[in-house]
Amino acid sequence: MKQRGFPTALVLSALFIFLVMPELIPVCEGLWLNVPPTGTKCVSEEIQSNVVVLADYLVISDEHSVFPTVSVKVTSPYSNVLHHVENTTHGQFAFTTQESGTYLACFNAEGHSHGNKDISINLDWKTGIATKDWDSIAKKEKIEGVELELKKLEGNVQAIHENLLNLRSREAEMRIVNEKTNSRVAWYSIMSLGICIVVSGLQILYLKQYFERKKLI
Repeated sequence: MKQRGFPTALVLSALFIFLVMPELIPVCEGLWLNVPPTGTKCVSEEIQSNVVVLADYLVISDEHSVFPTVSVKVTSPYSNVLHHVENTTHGQFAFTTQESGTYLACFNAEGHSHGNKDISINLDWKTGIATKDWDSIAKKEKIEGVELELKKLEGNVQAIHENLLNLRSREAEMRIVNEKTNSRVAWYSIMSLGICIVVSGLQILYLKQYFERKKLI
């Protein structure tokens, strides 16, 4: 009885975590972009280091015989070019993040093949656990059914745990910054108060000497 109850408890615990903290689970994001004929359209996402990113993009055209082309450029938080291609209608890019920060993917319309119309692009953006091919994993490890679902839940729980650790790390960094800022503000206030006291004392001394010279006191 205990052995049969364990998977159920694990599933219920995982479902509870997913319902309470859905924003901590990496998911696949499907985006529909409209690129202006003379401009650039960019999408960005803040990603931690050592995270797998996989994306597919496809230009959508109402005229099946003519497909407008675009240039695609993906950059890291430190402006390192991770993917760059020109005159394309579809493609894919994949990389593992080396630093934490905002990663940017920009699409630029090229030439006049599209006339003065906006270009529609379908972007399928995946990060973290969402990039795993569960069918391949199931075939490789020879698992299926409940075992496969538990494997997926285990991966999601691990992703949540990593995100929580990242949040704790960022919270600690922000706390240190706040403490330093508060300390600097306190010292600035003390210095300002001391300068005011010194200036007030010098003014009083000057006025006293002035009145004594004028024999007013």
